Amino acid sequence: LKQMAKFSHLFDFETNWETASMNDGDDASRWKDKCLQLLSENKIELKHRHLLLIRDPISCLGSWMGKSGSVHGNNPHPDEVGITQLLDVYSKALGSSMNRGEEEENVIVIDSDDLAASPRKSLQELCEALGIEYRDSMLKWQAGPHKCDGPWAKWWYHDVWESSGWDIEDADANEGNNTGLHHPRTQRYRTVPPALLPALRMSIPAFNFLQTLTASHRRRAVTTPPSGKLFEDPRNEHVLVYVGTPSTPARRGAGRIVPREMAVISPFDSSVQGGDATWEGVRIYNGRIFHLDHHLDRLFRSAKALGFQHVHTRTEITEAIFRVLAANGMRDGAHMRLTLTRGEKCTSSMNPLFNVYGTTLIILPEWKPTEGATTYDNTRGVSLITAGSCRRSPPSTLDNKIHHNNMIQNILPKIEANLAGAADSIMLDVEGYVAETNATNLFLVRCDRQHDGITMDKDNNLSGCEDAVLVTPTADACLPGITRDTVLLLAKELGIKTEVRRVSLSEFYSAHEVFTTGTMGELTPVTMIDGRVIGWEDTMKRGAVTELLQKTYKKAVATRLHWSTEIPPFC
Repeated sequence: LKQMAKFSHLFDFETNWETASMNDGDDASRWKDKCLQLLSENKIELKHRHLLLIRDPISCLGSWMGKSGSVHGNNPHPDEVGITQLLDVYSKALGSSMNRGEEEENVIVIDSDDLAASPRKSLQELCEALGIEYRDSMLKWQAGPHKCDGPWAKWWYHDVWESSGWDIEDADANEGNNTGLHHPRTQRYRTVPPALLPALRMSIPAFNFLQTLTASHRRRAVTTPPSGKLFEDPRNEHVLVYVGTPSTPARRGAGRIVPREMAVISPFDSSVQGGDATWEGVRIYNGRIFHLDHHLDRLFRSAKALGFQHVHTRTEITEAIFRVLAANGMRDGAHMRLTLTRGEKCTSSMNPLFNVYGTTLIILPEWKPTEGATTYDNTRGVSLITAGSCRRSPPSTLDNKIHHNNMIQNILPKIEANLAGAADSIMLDVEGYVAETNATNLFLVRCDRQHDGITMDKDNNLSGCEDAVLVTPTADACLPGITRDTVLLLAKELGIKTEVRRVSLSEFYSAHEVFTTGTMGELTPVTMIDGRVIGWEDTMKRGAVTELLQKTYKKAVATRLHWSTEIPPFC
């Protein structure tokens, strides 16, 4: 085990190379030759792993105050924090693994905060990764200085020398004989002087990256989604996203494509401060973006209604979409969430006058099927309940034609649906008429005359639908969805009568068919509402009109190319 410290060496026993931060002349070569000679003479085969122990730079820099003043004048160089050197070590070790054709990285990264908070668990996991036996003796050590402490120990190791083990919940701790270390974040409240900020700014990006390689980062999920898997499509674990600001007369646009775990926006951004943003969901089919123009039109209408200033141009957004799709290799079976926020503020406030940097554009693409764990079952259908927690607001309160990010009015009904075991909740307006669900628009099919139902033959021709009417609520208290408008258009082309009017909940209870529409899941049959079975003779099956419209919609996606935007070829 070699300890990394300032001016230390990195030696790889498998590829026999060594780097040094100082010019050692022939010392490095003699050291390598001696190691190789000893290994050969004793017929020893060494197996090793690179282990990097990282520490939060803010804690590390805070430790300099009062401890290193006599040596560094309380003004450490960024290299002395050590995290950037560890990133260099990781890069070289990774390069070595890649040169050997290894699929897995030969590097283990452990966060010192994880080790301090859960020493036993952290060491057990570390031993398992290294393939060595864990022993409880690893949790203890002799108090006082040690030969392996290094040249800087007298400035740094006072707490360690005064201790004899980790602060763990064992028998000694319960008896009040606790001799271990306290968790640094909960026991130390340190000031970081402005003079240390350059070192902090340089160190944090390296630390943030290395932290994503730790076991604690990989198991950071505190619950399991309904599917039982974090990622329905494993490719989404490594998806790339776009975050950026627009160009202005004073500067060029600053947009970056980054891995999902490294994508951030400022805590001063308006979307964080007040949900002050607008968004769109867009689907990608067979090398084309469906209804992109309609989605961008609505995005800009919402931004205009919200009074956004210094907004991204249509060209900037389109180019950013193409770039992030290309980076992910996405041409089909994908969904994008576009979010345009009012932008970053110069100080915490709800006042838009403090938004001085222009809008923030976030593009989150994912591999997402139209039917799956994160969408709906478009064949068997779904169940709905009626929301009781809140009503959909009228324009006099908050106009739902603004596609805004204040989503609490949608989230609370969704929680109700989750607790009831339903897919979504139906939302009523303030007068009790149906508006939409918490996530989609709603349609019903009604037949005025009693008959045996509507059927569809193998050629997709309907019979028994002469009096069928397709009804959807007005958009007074809901978003006039783009998929909703498409379905209304397709229905008229098919000769199906349509009505857009106020609809009561009882009409949905007694409807012959009900389905929802949305970009994410397209058209989804509804087979039950508030415990009442929807459909002909209570069969809980997808209706013929719904099925025909589903097929017609999919055909339109594939054939009506003027409804979509072609994605340029990828290099």
